[in-house]
Amino acid sequence: MLEIKNVSKSYGRHTALSNLCLNIPEGALYGLVGPNGAGKTTAIKIISGIIYPDKGDILFNNISLVKEEKNSKEIVGYVPDVLGIYDDMTVFEYMTFFASTYGLTGYVARKKAEILLEQVGMTDKRDFYLNELSRGMQQKLCVARALIHDPALIIMDEPASGLDPRARYELKELLQELNAGGKTVLLSSHILSEVSEICTDIGIIEGGRKIISGSVEEILDKVEGANPIKVKVLNNENLALEIFKNNKKVRILSVDNGYFMVYFEGKKLDEAKLLEDLIQNNILVSEFIREPGSLESFFIKVTNHSNESVIFSNEY
Repeated sequence: MLEIKNVSKSYGRHTALSNLCLNIPEGALYGLVGPNGAGKTTAIKIISGIIYPDKGDILFNNISLVKEEKNSKEIVGYVPDVLGIYDDMTVFEYMTFFASTYGLTGYVARKKAEILLEQVGMTDKRDFYLNELSRGMQQKLCVARALIHDPALIIMDEPASGLDPRARYELKELLQELNAGGKTVLLSSHILSEVSEICTDIGIIEGGRKIISGSVEEILDKVEGANPIKVKVLNNENLALEIFKNNKKVRILSVDNGYFMVYFEGKKLDEAKLLEDLIQNNILVSEFIREPGSLESFFIKVTNHSNESVIFSNEY
């Protein structure tokens, strides 16, 4: 398990992370999601041992990645958002060069490079110069380079940035293959749909703090529950408002373009009873439907960017 424990980091007056806590299961393919400036890259760099936190600790299977730099180097394979490609090297030279930084030389280094290039589908590119590669090929090469020392944890900062659809698909397959092989993979992105297609677990952060974290299934369950019931009544609006306000399962009530948006914690039977209450009070209901939701709409709600006008809240 990767544990991020009360990690804080500031740059002058700007707080990038504030007591960030996350638990990432071993063997997860975990997506760290947040808007630009949420603190994702800072968190990634601290976990990777590139920068140090002002306070807090990072543990991987109870081994600190902060207190001893050696632990981070051995355990983590890091793929940055800026790839750091050396144009005057061939693909194979690039791989053997980085192998040497981990003490692998000669036949061992060459064999390791060959195996990894085959794994990422780049055997036929071994003699290409790096500036001859597409962005997608460069990204796959950097993944291969990050695997040179067989790390248990792979960390990638915005890995799909700038990739075309085919390269994104190939990257997705590669990450899932690594994960199936027992690697814990952590990647960051500000595109929630992209992460939800790839990952087993998701964490959302904003302002350097955790908003929510869990398996994709858990998050999707919360997505459905977070979607409002959209209600349109044709008469007795004030009476409808009182019925909503008196229902203990209504957490927030808002108005959006003439519709009541009812954030309702009840189950399907509770929804049916709410509709029954409206009808029994002679309120004409023309629409009563749970809004279809998505991870994107949930993301907007949990990061407090809704433009709806809240007229009542039962939240504690």
